[in-house]
Amino acid sequence: MIETPWLLSLLGGTLIGGAALLLLLVGGRIAGVSGILAEALQRGTPWRWVFLLGLGLGAWLAFTLGWATLPVFDALPAWPWVLSAGLLVGVGTRLGNGCTSGHGICGMGRLSPRSLAATLTFMTSGIVTVFITHHLL
Repeated sequence: MIETPWLLSLLGGTLIGGAALLLLLVGGRIAGVSGILAEALQRGTPWRWVFLLGLGLGAWLAFTLGWATLPVFDALPAWPWVLSAGLLVGVGTRLGNGCTSGHGICGMGRLSPRSLAATLTFMTSGIVTVFITHHLL
């Protein structure tokens, strides 16, 4: 397999976009992972559990076949920081009416103004965070 970063990125983006489009065309649903998880926990709809299981199995398969590796950290973050970060992400997805997959992939593809605003907000926040942590701290 050719391991050119831009080619792998193009392939990955095409597969993600194609899967989101397939879910929209076949099931009439948006592939927003936070919404799918919330609905699975509230209503237990079988297709949502299968979708989430597929995400987990896909990650497991990628690691098993050596297509992905876990990052190496000098020190693992303390669990209170990880828990706090997870809670903040959960609150953010509720306040923003969706997550990065819902807004950035599906909403942008549908030309949703709300998704454009959300995507610009989280991308800008990410860029500023990386700049601060890598250059100022």
